[in-house]
Amino acid sequence: NSFYPHFTDFTLSLAVAMADSSHCFYCREDLGGKKFVRNEGKPVCVRCYTKFCAHSCAECHRPISVETKELSHKGRHWHEECFRCSKCYKPLAKEPFSTKDDRVMCGKCGSREDAPRCHGCYKPILAGTESVEYKGNSWHDECFTCFNCKRPIGSQSFLSKGNDLYCSPCYDKKFAKHCVGCKKAISSGGVNYQDQPWHSHCFVCCVCSKTLAGESFTKHEDQVFCVHCYKSSVAKKCSSCHNPITGFGKGVNVVNYEGGTWHEYCFNCKRCSISLSNKSFVAKGRDVFCSDCGNK
Repeated sequence: NSFYPHFTDFTLSLAVAMADSSHCFYCREDLGGKKFVRNEGKPVCVRCYTKFCAHSCAECHRPISVETKELSHKGRHWHEECFRCSKCYKPLAKEPFSTKDDRVMCGKCGSREDAPRCHGCYKPILAGTESVEYKGNSWHDECFTCFNCKRPIGSQSFLSKGNDLYCSPCYDKKFAKHCVGCKKAISSGGVNYQDQPWHSHCFVCCVCSKTLAGESFTKHEDQVFCVHCYKSSVAKKCSSCHNPITGFGKGVNVVNYEGGTWHEYCFNCKRCSISLSNKSFVAKGRDVFCSDCGNK
């Protein structure tokens, strides 16, 4: 709150020595024809008033003479020339002021004193100044900067790391994982494959470019394929059923023999259809037979 100082006005009386009451209450000096002050109804000469009755100045601690203008506020008193702002020393006899912890301040310094402090430069953020608040702290707009590039963040998105703030480009450059495919930062989501990070939209089949995130896929010669493209472009055909051998589905084991390839469940005797997996067999051309059928 702002106040205006209160002036205390003393009435100096000219009196003619007429009666016993015209003597100073303290020094008993005759006050006839002299200036004096009535203090609690008693006549007191100017000298004694200053010595025994005057208020002490809250600033210089000297008595405030009746011949000097006195300013008072909440039980404290000042010489007019001593009533100044405690921060900038501006005279406040005719100016609004505020008080804090017994200090008197002009309006401008009082506003600075009450204003929140900038978390960047530690100077006050005055009313009407553009500022930013984040996690209970305040900054001047120009002090709310990226820890890395030192540029004001303004209305840009930003991220924090410990106690430091970063604009999104600097955070991505410094901390984010980078996609193996496009080499750009992965700011959210993404796919990990063989300990390598990918954007979801970059992790695609090398043939049809279908996104493989959440889908079945396989790798061949350092390239990834969706199931359909692997079957049609890469997979060998079973020598028995002639369907692609993908490693997906019913059987994942494969039998290879002298250039021929079979699903494990297709590696059966040509004549009796008994499974030859983990059994001896006889080959005749591209056909295989169990030992019994092969010796017939």
